[in-house]
Amino acid sequence: MRLSRRTFLAAGTASATLASVPAMVGEAGGGRLRTGFERLQADGYAKLRGQRTGIVTNPTGITRDVRHIVDVMHADDRVNLVAVFGPEHGFRGTAQAGGSEGRYDDPATGLPVYDTYLKSGRPLADIFTASGVDTVVFDIQDVGARFYTYIWTLYDCMEAAQLAGKRFVVLDRPNPVTGRAAQGPVLHKEFASFVGRQPIAQAHGMTVAELARLFNGEFLAAPVALDTVLMSGWKRSEFYDTSGLPWVPPSPNMPTADTALVYSGTCLFEGTNLSEGRGTTRPFELLGAEGIDGRWALEAGRLGLPGVHFREAYFAPTFSKFQGKTIGGVQIHVHDRAAYDPVRTGIALLVTAKKVWSGFTWRSDNWIDKLTGSTLVRTMIDAGSTADEVVAAWQDELKAFQRVRKEYLLYG
Repeated sequence: MRLSRRTFLAAGTASATLASVPAMVGEAGGGRLRTGFERLQADGYAKLRGQRTGIVTNPTGITRDVRHIVDVMHADDRVNLVAVFGPEHGFRGTAQAGGSEGRYDDPATGLPVYDTYLKSGRPLADIFTASGVDTVVFDIQDVGARFYTYIWTLYDCMEAAQLAGKRFVVLDRPNPVTGRAAQGPVLHKEFASFVGRQPIAQAHGMTVAELARLFNGEFLAAPVALDTVLMSGWKRSEFYDTSGLPWVPPSPNMPTADTALVYSGTCLFEGTNLSEGRGTTRPFELLGAEGIDGRWALEAGRLGLPGVHFREAYFAPTFSKFQGKTIGGVQIHVHDRAAYDPVRTGIALLVTAKKVWSGFTWRSDNWIDKLTGSTLVRTMIDAGSTADEVVAAWQDELKAFQRVRKEYLLYG
């Protein structure tokens, strides 16, 4: 039975947070941001009392003094932590893109670690059942893009927890590129994959707790018993460096919060034969290929895109596309991040790359359609559309998503 948004919100308000929304911003403590985990711990883990608890997390699940929350919870007798569930790249983060750590016992705590990567539905529900947990907790730092897979790990785990009859608790962390607005095309359901399960915008502008409520109210066939532990002291307009929190790379090619700032646009180059900068110290900020020269940076610069400059750049990736070869391209320099639109910029760079470099091609599997959520971007660029024309073409579906999104926002 489908749960309406009205029913879901009414039912969820009483149990979803440790504090009402007005109390979340500017709490006692000088307004310093406190993560969901910090608030859970300060409350004596009351939401987990009497529960055999498992946690879905990775290296970003840390305290302010960079201890991993699994280590902290395991050492605290107020929590009965019995299992860990690792996503893509693994719980301790040892695997590259498209990999995981498998099933093992964590050497530091002795806890069993189960692999969730590419598992969903009943097989994942069976893992939760076999682990013996009553409650599944989720705490992973997201970066704000639809195709960053941790939010779909969240979705899959929520669905599996419902099938297994488990509670689900989401510990919130900041969207590092703010929660001001949603941007970009919305996924069409026929293009659903692990880089986009459901129709949300390419840059969703939400936190994981907000997304969890959206998933529960809009997309899951049956809602899971959901609790969210919200942050205090976070405002939608704030970038990650205002949080006072240390940055831990959520994945090997997301080394800094600057990477997250551009990622929702330049990850589209994964769908082309150009390098998206993997194998460099500036993935997703450096883009290029053999045969590209300074004309690309000049052409992109002529567009006058807000908040960004383009520098002619040459680099040699140590792995991935063009490994060991010196290639030419651009480096993106964001000088006004409040004005910068990463998705529009990504589209503009695709358009100009195709214009100045005769070797431009899409990946043969049309991966670009999975990333953008439909054939629209690829077919319009191939037809010679400008970046502004491509952006204009998705505005109606984006507005429809924004109306739904608004009902699930939890912060001012």
